[in-house]
Amino acid sequence: MPTIAIARSKKPKKPSGRQPATRLIASLLGLSLCWGGFLLHPRSARADSPETAPPELTTLIQEIDAAANRQDLREVMQFYSRKFTHSDGLTYNTLEKALRELWTRYPNIKYRTEILSWEADGNQVVAETETRIVGVETLADRDLALTATLRSRQRYENQKLVRQDILSENTEVVSGKNPPELTVNLADEVGIGERFGFDAIVTEPLGDDLLLGSALEEPIRVNTYFIPTNLRIETLSSGGIFKIGQAPALPENLWISAILIRHDGITAITKRLRAIAE
Repeated sequence: MPTIAIARSKKPKKPSGRQPATRLIASLLGLSLCWGGFLLHPRSARADSPETAPPELTTLIQEIDAAANRQDLREVMQFYSRKFTHSDGLTYNTLEKALRELWTRYPNIKYRTEILSWEADGNQVVAETETRIVGVETLADRDLALTATLRSRQRYENQKLVRQDILSENTEVVSGKNPPELTVNLADEVGIGERFGFDAIVTEPLGDDLLLGSALEEPIRVNTYFIPTNLRIETLSSGGIFKIGQAPALPENLWISAILIRHDGITAITKRLRAIAE
C-alpha cells in the first residue's frame, strides 16, 4: 500500500520502510462497507432521500458494517460480484488482497455508513453513501490514528455489488502528543486542464516550533496501491503548505497529499481530486 515518509523530530530523518498510509486508505477501508445486493422492485427513476430507503436496505447496511468491523473477509466478499469493477481499476481479487493487508495493519478499524440517497434503475439499484472510518496502527515507536470519510456510489444487480465509484475521499493520520491541527482547502472536483489551489494550514500558533512538511500530487492507479511513496521533507517558512496545481487534460482522479511535522506531533492528510469533463 502506498505510504508517506515522515520525520520524528525537528531534524528530518531518512524515511524508514514502514510508514503510515494516508492516500487511498479511505478507498480501501470504505470498500468493505459497500453493502451487498438486495431485492427491490424498481419503483423510482430519481434519487430518493435516505428516509424512504426500504428496511431491507437499512438492515443490510448494518449487517455488512458488522462483518467489516469483525474483519470477516470471507463474509464481506460474498456480497461482491466476481465481475466487480471500480473507478480506480480495482477488481474482485485486488480488492480482497487490499483489504487483507489493510486489516492486518489496522486490527481495530471501525466503520459507520449512512445512506445519502438511493434509486432504482431498471433491474439495478444505485445508492450513494458516506462512510466514516477510524482506526489505529501500532508501530514499534508510535501509534498512528486514522480518521477517514468516503463518499461513494454503488450499483447492484442480482443481489451483488457490480460497480463502485468514489466521489470524494478525505483521510487524516496523526501521531504524537500534539499533532498540528489543519484546515485543508481543496475542491472535490475541477474541470480538466484547469488550475486549482491546495492549502494545508496550521490553525494554532506555532511559537518557536520548527515546522517541516511536504506535498504530493499523484494520479490514482491500481498498480500503485501497494507501492510506498516517499516525500522530500523540507523546512516550511510559513504555517502550512500552499500550492497551485493544474488538472490533467483528460478526466482522471488524483490523490493530493500533505504532511506537516513538528517536534511533538505529525499530521498527514490526503484528499481525492476528480478532474472531470464539463
